[in-house]
Amino acid sequence: MNAHNPTPLKGKPLDLQAQNETTRMAHEDTLLQPRFYTTDFDKLDAMDVSLVRAEWDALIASMASDPNKGHFKRNEEWDDINLDDVPEELRAELVDFLVSSLTAEFSGCVLYKETKRRGTNEDIKARFTYMSRDEARHAGFIKDSLKDFGIGVNLGFLTKAKKYTFFQPKFIFYATYLSEKIGYARYITIFRHFEKHPEKRFHPIFKWFKQWCNDEFSHGEAFSLLMRSDPKLLSGHNKLWIKFFLCAVYATMFVRDHARPEFHKAAGLDIEEYDMRVFEITNACTTQCFPLVLDIDNPAFLRTLRRLNEVAVKIGDADQQGGIAGALKKKALQAVAAASFVRLYLIPPKKNEIAEDSKMVPSW
Repeated sequence: MNAHNPTPLKGKPLDLQAQNETTRMAHEDTLLQPRFYTTDFDKLDAMDVSLVRAEWDALIASMASDPNKGHFKRNEEWDDINLDDVPEELRAELVDFLVSSLTAEFSGCVLYKETKRRGTNEDIKARFTYMSRDEARHAGFIKDSLKDFGIGVNLGFLTKAKKYTFFQPKFIFYATYLSEKIGYARYITIFRHFEKHPEKRFHPIFKWFKQWCNDEFSHGEAFSLLMRSDPKLLSGHNKLWIKFFLCAVYATMFVRDHARPEFHKAAGLDIEEYDMRVFEITNACTTQCFPLVLDIDNPAFLRTLRRLNEVAVKIGDADQQGGIAGALKKKALQAVAAASFVRLYLIPPKKNEIAEDSKMVPSW
C-alpha cells in the first residue's frame, strides 16, 4: 500500500450496480459530494509538536478522557416518528443530508485510522486514534438512524470503491481543519435553532448535535495545533492556499444548502441567513490559527455566492438535458462558475493577528 493508492482492490471486481441506491449515492464523486482523502503519511508522521507541547498534551488528555463516551446511542430522547408522514421531497432531502454527513464522517474515520496505522510518531498516533474513534461513532450513529428509512449503506464497499483524492499534508490540514470547524458551526447553529423552536425539529437526530459538534470542535483544535507547530504553514505563499480553501469550503456549503430547500423550509431556517451565521462562527473559530478570514460583510461576497448557486442549478439542468447539447452547455457553464469563483477569491480578505495561545472554548 502506498500513499497514492491506500486501498488496493483484490478479488472480484466491485459491482456498483449490486449496491442499493443509497450506497450508490454515497459513492458518487462530484464537487459537492464529500471525498475520501489520502496523503503522504511519512511526512505527516514526521510532524514535531514541540512548539505547542503544552496545548497539545492538554488536548490529547481531554480526548483520552472521552467526554462523549456513550453519547451516540439511542435513548428515551429518541422520538418515534412516522416517516410515512414526512413529505416525499423533505424525506429525499433529509436522506441526502444524512448520507452526505455519513460519507463525510466515514471518510474522516478512514483517513484518521490509516494515519494511525501507518505512523510511528506517538503524538500523531494518539491524536488520530481518538479522532478515528469519534468519527466512527458519528458514522455508526447516522447509519443506524437511516435504518428507520429502511436504508442501509455498505461502508465496506465505499472503502474499496470510492475514489481517493491525494493531498499533501498541509492541504489535508487546511481542508480538514475547515471541515471540522464549519461542521461545528453548522451543527451548533441547527441545535440552537431547534432549542428555540422544538416544534420545528422534524427528526430526533438533531437532539444529538450539541455533543456531536463539540467533537468537531476538538478535532479542529488538533488540526490548529498541527499547523501552529510549523509556522511556515500559516505564512508566505501558504496564505494564498488558505484563502483558496476558505473560498472553496464556503462556496460548496452555500451551493449544497440551496439544493435542499425543503429541508431548510421544514426546519424554519432561511438558507442565506443560516449560511451567513455559519460563516460568521467559522470565521471567529479560524482566527485561532489562520492569518486571514474572508470578508463576509463585503456585499460582493454574498452576491458572488448567489451567482455561483445560479450557475450550479443551470449545470444540473444541463446534466439532466444530456446529449451533445447538454454537454456543451455544461462546459460553458463550468467556465462561468470558474470565473465566479475567481471573483470570490479576489475579494480582499481581512487580516488576522494570531494570538500566542490558540486555545478556544466553544461559546456559541
